[in-house]
Amino acid sequence: MAQDMSRTGQPRNKAWLWLLILPWIGVVWVPFYNKIEPVLWGFPFFYWYQLLWVLISAVITAVVYKKTKALPSSRGGAR
Repeated sequence: MAQDMSRTGQPRNKAWLWLLILPWIGVVWVPFYNKIEPVLWGFPFFYWYQLLWVLISAVITAVVYKKTKALPSSRGGAR
């Protein structure tokens, strides 16, 4: 089941949660970034690659949050 019901009764698509694995793979696969070259603004690849993943992770997390957030109920009337 790709959808789950939130507390408001609206469906949420959980397939977007798979995007959260990308940052994990990007920083866990150490042999890929365990090098000095190329240097960017005086920083070795090892450092700026990890810092780049911090920014990418923030964007991915925001996208996943927006896509999985339950929409407000449109049933009218307050409880």
